[in-house]
Amino acid sequence: MGGAMRHHWLLLGACGWVLLILMFVSKFISFRAIDDYGERAGGQSWTVPGTKLVKPNPASIIEKPDPKPSDQPSAGPTVADWQSVSERRIESLSAVCKNSSLRNLTHVSISKFVLDRIFVCDKHKILFCQTPKVGNTQWKKVLIVLNGVFPSVEEIPENLVHDHEKNGLPRLSSLKPQEITHRLSTYFKFLIVRDPFERLISAFKDKFVKNPRFEPWYKHDIAPAIIRKYRKSHRDSDQAASGLHFEDFVRYLGDVEGRHRLDRQFGEHIIHWVTYADLCAPCEIHYSVVGHHETLEEDAPYILKAAGIDQLVSYPAIPPGITRYNRTKVEQYFSGISKRDIRRLYARYQGDFDLFGYPSPNFLLN
Repeated sequence: MGGAMRHHWLLLGACGWVLLILMFVSKFISFRAIDDYGERAGGQSWTVPGTKLVKPNPASIIEKPDPKPSDQPSAGPTVADWQSVSERRIESLSAVCKNSSLRNLTHVSISKFVLDRIFVCDKHKILFCQTPKVGNTQWKKVLIVLNGVFPSVEEIPENLVHDHEKNGLPRLSSLKPQEITHRLSTYFKFLIVRDPFERLISAFKDKFVKNPRFEPWYKHDIAPAIIRKYRKSHRDSDQAASGLHFEDFVRYLGDVEGRHRLDRQFGEHIIHWVTYADLCAPCEIHYSVVGHHETLEEDAPYILKAAGIDQLVSYPAIPPGITRYNRTKVEQYFSGISKRDIRRLYARYQGDFDLFGYPSPNFLLN
């Protein structure tokens, strides 16, 4: 009997130890799951200004990111919230347009160059000003669907979107003067903007590094012309062969006088980096809405609603977070570039920063 009792108590003790070990192991696995999730989250390629990509420990509190670099709606805004933000953007734009000290950076005539940038949807009385490197391809798809060329944005071939002879998107410049005036005064008008320096980085990468649409003239014609004029040691054949550097690009863009001859030589291709003021004349044309690339996930559905087309077409899906401002990327691209060249660049694009509520990039200038 005593032996049986001892055996019973030993068995109970062993079970207790097994339970303790299992509890410890489950805690360890739980901590590892948090840690692994933190590593995966930290591996994303976009960041918000001020966000620290640190590996969290179980007891840490996740830091909230700093505010975005422009006056934008908070997550999940109501229609009233978005309307309020939209009105503030237009009011701010109007106030900067009245600032005489910035007039040479913000005012341009409504030339053919500007009218060429504006696409027309007569069926729904919409004008859209194209600002390259700000997700304009997707908005063109929306207009192509509205014009009845394709039934949905998913069915539009990528190579057709930018083929302006076949995509069914007329430019405002193709109309008679009185037709242009009528549409500018009565149609719903909008454009999309993003942080000006981040847009320049996008233009540089897309045209001179990746060139996904196979536009060889950027690398074979435009890049060599910029290198010859703006690279300090352009006679070095090895450096010239390495292609256009971002530093060369910045010097070209910041040269107020010297770049004009090159711009005339480059023709229409400069649309990817000229200012928003030069592209869309926002002080001369009274736009109904200005969307921001950084909050496009919130802006897109409300722009469709404001234009009265939200029941007819949807904006293509946006990968979460991909439109957010990436200060780390901006710092990396501008590292090693002289303050003098950065300040010259800012002097050219200051109008865009001020018109659309983007803060001065003091972390680069000072």
